[in-house]
Amino acid sequence: MPRLRLIPREESFFDLFELMARKVQEGADALVELLGDYADIDRKAGRVLDIEHEGDEVTHEVMRRLNTTFITPFDREDIHRLASSMDDVLDHIEASAEYLQLHRIEEPLPQMKSLADTLALAAKITAESMPHLRKMKGMEHYWVEINRLENEGDRFYRRTIAELFSGDYKAMDVLKYKDIIEEIETAIDRLEDVANTIEGIVLKQG
Repeated sequence: MPRLRLIPREESFFDLFELMARKVQEGADALVELLGDYADIDRKAGRVLDIEHEGDEVTHEVMRRLNTTFITPFDREDIHRLASSMDDVLDHIEASAEYLQLHRIEEPLPQMKSLADTLALAAKITAESMPHLRKMKGMEHYWVEINRLENEGDRFYRRTIAELFSGDYKAMDVLKYKDIIEEIETAIDRLEDVANTIEGIVLKQG
């Protein structure tokens, strides 16, 4: 028998999470575009920064509503954690684009493009799955796939770092490339944090 709701819950959080997930996907796609067609770098990196700022605005709105809403759709700490994790993804995406500029990278490594593709796929799956959070079911495939992609990204990251330190690259280039690769890989890690948080939310609500 369904539980009675004497006070309506604030459902707009779901709208904000779906919007935030779309911003993450836009950011990941913009990074893939930057790495894949490495021209007009300042404009493309600027687009990544713009998306990150847009994501910040959504995060701030989540926090504002969290502080002004009496009844939330699930635990407040989970709302905070979910918003913060998605915000972190965009922060690391933006940092990787900024490092491309700051380090004056003439041509990105193929490994950067491959890792960014994994990130973009994970972001796409996250954005497509987020609407299911409203019903708190039918999401098992989502967090399993994100976990698989994160493990795949981890293995690729370790191989790439080993290649960087193989002696085939100049020492200064190794440090520059490592900065960028680490930011992309960390963005994938944070997407797994998003998936883990959602898994916890769904299991608690089940």
